Amino acid sequence: MKTTNLIEPDLDFIRSVMETGGQDVKKCYQCATCSTVCPISPELKPFPRKEMIAASWGLKKQLLHDADIWLCHNCGDCSTECPRDAKPADVMSELRRQAIIEYAWPKPFATFLSEPKNLPWVLMIPVLLFILIGLPTGLLDFTPEGTQIVHAHFFSTWLVDIVMIPAAAWAFLCIAVGVKRFVHDIHGTALLEGKTIQKTLIMKKLYASFISVLPEIFKHQRFSRCEENQERSTLHMMVMFSYIGLFFVTSVFFVALYVFHNHGPYSQMNPVKWIANVSGAALIIGSGLLIRDRFSKRQQQISTYFDWCLAWLVFGIGVTGMATQMARLMGLAVTTYTTYFIHLILVFCSFAYLPYTKFAHIVFRTVAMTYVKYAGRNFNFDHYD
Repeated sequence: MKTTNLIEPDLDFIRSVMETGGQDVKKCYQCATCSTVCPISPELKPFPRKEMIAASWGLKKQLLHDADIWLCHNCGDCSTECPRDAKPADVMSELRRQAIIEYAWPKPFATFLSEPKNLPWVLMIPVLLFILIGLPTGLLDFTPEGTQIVHAHFFSTWLVDIVMIPAAAWAFLCIAVGVKRFVHDIHGTALLEGKTIQKTLIMKKLYASFISVLPEIFKHQRFSRCEENQERSTLHMMVMFSYIGLFFVTSVFFVALYVFHNHGPYSQMNPVKWIANVSGAALIIGSGLLIRDRFSKRQQQISTYFDWCLAWLVFGIGVTGMATQMARLMGLAVTTYTTYFIHLILVFCSFAYLPYTKFAHIVFRTVAMTYVKYAGRNFNFDHYD
């Protein structure tokens, strides 16, 4: 007896994909060129061919529960070789954006942050928090006394931590809720497809899978195999390791301040400052070249507000951080205090809004790669070497 499967296309989803990045999805006629030329697509159920047809049919649930949309690095090989110019890379990028909003909690906040018209309010939130908490408590002083430039006299480290630590905890909670739902959905989808996976997730095996994919992530092993935008792999690594370096520096100075009561400013001869300066320079160069790359490829690759917002945010963090230090060393008090304030606003945005912006790629792509490893879906690249 035959089984009938009723497909109910989500027309609003099709329209949203076509309006916000995947406007050429209907040009696809399933020739499979995209999956053939993709150097990181698996031989079993390769992407992005199946995602293209599902998007054109409006299968929203199937797509947003699909781990494969996160395995794509948007290198653009598929779009370059597509005979119909359907731009599969742009479609996959848009699907990831919609997945972030789908799994965001609370969702209204994600919708609010995704609108370009709300950018001034998005930036105003940390400004108001700093002022409303800092001025009444005296932790923010717009007229610091003394001739020596000390950022803590203007913007107390207590104020930084009072605002930043709860914001980081909130972001962690929100992304954890989204990840939990995401894992539940991709695991449920795998079971429905009849894969030989135990119904209940084995957490020990899942953690082991996570550890095993970390070297692959740090080396950008899959990304480096992309041909069309191979340079982006190096630039992404520059940005990633610069963030790791700056996180290390922040952690060291946090311990120095609260454990050993060693207040800044710190000497430029301090080895930790060397790491900070090298990481800051790498962040500026890496993000700046990524922005240049996006400008140069505007005709071949669609860049949305979602993309530009992250690129400029990362670049802004690097520039304002370095400018703050340079202005302090030059004795420019007003300049260094101003750039420091702007720097803290951008840093707040980078992690407080992480669950709702393209920064969430870091988390969801890692989770998808971990689950793929857990499920035993092998990616054999030998035939590309």
